[in-house]
Amino acid sequence: MISGAAVALGSVLFLGAAVWGAVVYRPYTVPTPSMAPTVEAGDRLLAQRIDGDRVRRGDVVVFSHPDWSDLPLVKRVVAVGGDTVACCADGRLTVNGTALDEPYLPAGRPAAVTSLPSTVVPAGRLFLLGDARGGSLDSAARLRDGDGGTVPGDAVVARVDAVVWPPATLARPAAFAALPGGVSAPGPLRPLTASALVGAVLVFGGAAHGPLARRIAARRTG
Repeated sequence: MISGAAVALGSVLFLGAAVWGAVVYRPYTVPTPSMAPTVEAGDRLLAQRIDGDRVRRGDVVVFSHPDWSDLPLVKRVVAVGGDTVACCADGRLTVNGTALDEPYLPAGRPAAVTSLPSTVVPAGRLFLLGDARGGSLDSAARLRDGDGGTVPGDAVVARVDAVVWPPATLARPAAFAALPGGVSAPGPLRPLTASALVGAVLVFGGAAHGPLARRIAARRTG
């Protein structure tokens, strides 16, 4: 009875986590090195499906925009509608006059390769930069496009939570936490992973318990 209950509970936890994960998350492959060293070209990502109005500064997002590419792209949101973004003050990017520490940038690299003039992000749009600032076709490189190189919020289809391999969770940058709206909350990846692991342990443990218990009982009666 104990082994059967353990297997049943483990199956519910494992399958529930798998189904929930499939609904909440989508896998993506990074097409370019523009987000190095945070994620490299070819890395597999887990990205949480979200609406554009849930995006916060500092988020690494997957988005699609026909003026940028035919493929989904991965960039970091550094400013949202109403923000003023510029570079560089002492080599750092500023948002609404606040200079940001960006530890995710390549070591020794400036926040921008060329000067970024003060730019106001239109309402409902996002200013996106690649972490590899010298090799990213991003909002800074598209300033002369319409709307200052920004993209509409509804172009975002998902927010990156983790790299599948090598496994790593993407932290929300502390530099953006003090700005209005703060940073986004982590997605449910950790509880999903914990549920799947506990479920797997219960299934295998419960399956092994029955034969083991019968073997021990046989030895005692023999």
